[in-house]
Formats: sequence, C-alpha cells, structure tokens
Amino acid sequence: MNAINQREDEDQAGPTSPALDATQAKLHSTLVLLENPHARGQTQQHNGDEHTNHIENDHDGPFSPGSSGAEHPDTPRLSDTMTLARPRRSRWRKTRTAAAKSPWRRHPNAPPDTMAAMARLGVLTGGGDCPGLNAVIRAVVRTATRDGHDLVGFHHGWAGVLAGDGDPLTLESTKGILHRGGTILGSSRTNPYGDGADGTAAVRASMVRHGVDALVAIGGEDTLGVAGRLSADGVAVVGVPKTIDNDLAGTDVTFGFHTAVQIATDAIDRLHTTAESHNRVMVVEVMGRHAGWIAAYAGIAGGADVILVPERPFDIDEVCAMLNSRHATGRTFSIVVVSEGARARDEALATSGSDAVDAFGHERLGGVAVQLEREIEARTGYETRMTILGHVQRGGTPTAYDRVLATRFGVAAARAVHDGATGTMVALRGTAVERIPLTDALATPKLLDAELYATAEIFFG
Repeated sequence: MNAINQREDEDQAGPTSPALDATQAKLHSTLVLLENPHARGQTQQHNGDEHTNHIENDHDGPFSPGSSGAEHPDTPRLSDTMTLARPRRSRWRKTRTAAAKSPWRRHPNAPPDTMAAMARLGVLTGGGDCPGLNAVIRAVVRTATRDGHDLVGFHHGWAGVLAGDGDPLTLESTKGILHRGGTILGSSRTNPYGDGADGTAAVRASMVRHGVDALVAIGGEDTLGVAGRLSADGVAVVGVPKTIDNDLAGTDVTFGFHTAVQIATDAIDRLHTTAESHNRVMVVEVMGRHAGWIAAYAGIAGGADVILVPERPFDIDEVCAMLNSRHATGRTFSIVVVSEGARARDEALATSGSDAVDAFGHERLGGVAVQLEREIEARTGYETRMTILGHVQRGGTPTAYDRVLATRFGVAAARAVHDGATGTMVALRGTAVERIPLTDALATPKLLDAELYATAEIFFG
C-alpha cells in the first residue's frame, strides 16, 4: 500500500500525458488483482461509450476497511511488477551531439537539458549582387540556428561591418526569400583596407561591440580578398564564393552563373528574330571582366556566329572575314556575343569613359559592343546594332540549379563555422561541396577552358 501511495504522490507531482495516465491506471488495476487473490470477480458496466471496471474485494483482503495493508506472501511487490516507461528522446539530442564537437561557448540562455554550444555569426554579402544570395543567407540561418547559434546580418557588405549596421537574422526574417533575386542584406564594394586603413582592427572592434564570434562572407574576389586578409590576421571567417562570372579559383562553379547564362541565352534567342527580320548583325555584350564563361556558354546555347572573350584578344579584320563568309553562303544576319572584358589586339579595354575606379581599383568596363558595332558596319557594309545586357544579368529569380547550389554552400558554410573550420571557403569540386583554404580561392582567376572555346569555334562563321 505504501508503494502504491508513493506512486500516486509521484503522479501528482506534475502534469503527465494521457498515454502515461492510461498506463498507470492499467498497472494499478493489475496490482490490485495481484495483491488480492480472493477478489470475487470483475464486472463491466456499459454506459454509452464509457466502460468502467469494478473490482469487488473481500473484507479480509489487504485493501478492505480496517486492513493493515500487509502484503500477501505470494504477491509480487510494486518494484517487481512495474515497468518504467522509456523516457522520451530529448529534442536537444542532435544539438548536444553537434555541440560536443563545437569549439564555441555554451549559450547562457540555453535550456538546462542541453549542452548546446553557441557562437554568434555575422553574415554579409559584398560586391555585385547576383541570383542566389538570398538562398545562401536562408541556408546559413537555418543550419546555424539548428546547431544552437544565433546570427546577425550586416547591411551593405563590409560597410555594414565597419559601421556596426546590422540586424538579427532569424528563421522568421528569412522566410520566403529562396526564390528572390538580389540580397536582403544589401551589398557594396567597400574595402576596409582602402586608403591604407587598418581594416583588421576596425573589423575586430565591430565584432567585439556586437558580440560576433565569426563572419560568413559571401562574395567574389574582392570580398573574399578582404576575408583572406582578415583570416591571416586571426579573425574567424568562412567564405562563400559568389560571382556570375564564374571566374573564382578553387570552385568548379559559382552560384549565379547559370542564371546569368540563362538570361543571356534568352536575350540572344529574342535577338535572332529581329536580326533576321532586318538583315542585321547584332552584337550582344555580356558580363565577364577576366573570363569569358558567360559569353561562351550563352553563345553556344544561343547559336552565336562569333564569340569574343577576354582570354582571346581578337582581330577585327578576322571577325569581319567570318561574317562575310557567313553572308556569302546566303545568310542575311549574324549574332556576335562579346564579353565586356574582351579587347582587340594591341588595344586597351573598353571602359565607360570615366577615369573613376572602385574601392578595389577596378575600372568600370563597358562599351566594347559600341566599338564593334561601328567597326563591323564600316568594314562590311552590313547594318549593325548592339545590345548591352548589363545588370539585367544580375537580377531576377535564380534558376533551380543556382538555388540548390547556393543552399548547399550556405549549409556547408554554417557547418564550417560550427566545427571551428574558419579560414576556409566552401567550394564545389565535382559533385561534392568541400572546404578549401581561403588562399586557394584568392589565386589567379579561373579562366575559360580552352577546350570549351575550341568547341564554340566549330560553329563560327
């Protein structure tokens, strides 16, 4: 009896689930039968859908009025008959397992039944925007939050880090952004080391002010160049490669590239019809400062008749000869695709005409299509028009491929921070996302594959 009373006291100590209550009731009924072998029987009354069990006991049984409650010699004790319910698996199990490998401190407000380690991650997007940035942000937030960390998003790249301009990034604030182009954090081409400034000290001071332990820098060669310098000085940072030009060393593909190629290909398809209608040569300028990946992919996919890339300085007379050869076979129009960084032999890059450079010393390119339009029409006599796609290649909804790749990069970056694997960049190698040293990403640009360009040349003219 004392054991049963003790059990009932424990049941009253706190709320229990309906399933556990039913189990306890069943155990109680079983124990009554076990401890009273003289029970006269059990009757069951039916009242609608309710079923009530009544057990009648002899007055001389252990539960009868005035009974001492002494146990029957053949009656098993409560401890022998009771099987404790298996405890529920803690929802923090994964966090505890992951935290065991994490170098970060325990969150001061973490639930008491968890050993979750916590770091505050600062996330920024720098350089030119491109489709897929929001997918990376979303994946970083989802993964880091699951691992017990919290996050702050710095606005406008390194400018936001230096100014301490940031807001918390949460699951709620990153809902519904997977398909959106651009970046919810904003971007800029700010260089913390510009004009001889001590960028490392400034970034560190800002991180201390905001309690940030590590940075996730999403950007191209310039943004990751800053990340590399910070890492060399001991700042915890992980890089995510971003550029529509696809020219970052260390990774086979960067997110945003496939979307830019699709946009350029769609434009070429549309220009085909107007070029054919008016018997014109159409010159299409696409992005690509150092490498001609966009021009080559879009040119091949769009059926271009000539493709000009930065890796192969062109001779304008050779270009005109290919167009003349094509028209000699009865064709009345042609499509020329050119990278913004392409240039004629022994000539400088075509720029926007301004002498101004950005914070990293880059001139603003643009205008090679204008030069080609003028020279082709003058040398061949064919009516020629040019189209500069420009920033339309950066905007809009990312393709499915870029959404998936950006998501994989974001997950891998958050896990790298969690594991303490800073000073690295996530990269696509074959089909696997790997961690590589940031220094590998800052090597010479990844130029257009010569074999790919040779394939494109088969269709020139």
